[in-house]
Amino acid sequence: MKLKIVFEPSEEGGYTVYVPSLPGCISEGDTKEEALSNIREAIELYLEPVEDDIFYADNNEILEIAV
Repeated sequence: MKLKIVFEPSEEGGYTVYVPSLPGCISEGDTKEEALSNIREAIELYLEPVEDDIFYADNNEILEIAV
């Protein structure tokens, strides 16, 4: 999966980075490399399903796909 990310220099130093296609998926870092590493982790957590929040009806079919 490819996602566009946006780096914004922070006034205090470092960078804020976010993913426009994933609302609320934002992170930061003191360097671009750190910010990139942090946003990768934020994306993984953003896309990770929370089993407690998912309800499946008995007649639903569940499949996994790779994107």
